[in-house]
Amino acid sequence: MIPLRDTIPSATVPVVTRALITANVVTFLYQSGLGHAAGETFVRTWGLVPRHVHADHLSSVTPFFTSMFLHGGWMHLLGNMLYLHIFGDNVEDRLGHVRFLALYLVGGLIAGVAQVAFNPHSSVPMVGASGAIAGVTGAYFLFFPHARIVTLVPIFIFLQIVELPAVFFLLVWFLFQLLLGFGSLGARASEGGVAFWAHIGGFLAGMALGPLLVRRPRAVAL
Repeated sequence: MIPLRDTIPSATVPVVTRALITANVVTFLYQSGLGHAAGETFVRTWGLVPRHVHADHLSSVTPFFTSMFLHGGWMHLLGNMLYLHIFGDNVEDRLGHVRFLALYLVGGLIAGVAQVAFNPHSSVPMVGASGAIAGVTGAYFLFFPHARIVTLVPIFIFLQIVELPAVFFLLVWFLFQLLLGFGSLGARASEGGVAFWAHIGGFLAGMALGPLLVRRPRAVAL
């Protein structure tokens, strides 16, 4: 299932969502322009390598944040930015700009911690914004369960565009990540793949943090 858009218009300009998309695209263009060898060095330096984290005893948190802005290819980047574009504006609308940024960064941090915890010996750099974006979708899941997601769904050899309830779309997505996450346990440390536990950790972090970050109405003095 590929989401195309949701049916809830945003009441404010999602400046943080747009800034994050821009930052991810600019970083990827810079990364791509380095060439193959320098690009690999760049990713290994700024990506999150679980084995290095354990070796350093969590002495540096920098890769937990820098890895959020690196991507493994154009399809990886475009898929993540599509999700951020669809779900980010409404969550930013609900939380406000600063609190939305806090949700994004803390959700991404927790996503990285979850991936390191479940795959501690991996020597493959973890890159991508999907953990942080999973935090955004976790908050969206709670805030807008009755929204409709216009979705491209493959049915046998045909493609159909249907509207699915957000609660159904995101629940199916999360259960799929959970299933594949358990299936990935025990994978060899040298193997790459999708960071399913980052998605799971980010989504749960967004569900926990979202309600805590909701702006409370100010009291009116009489």
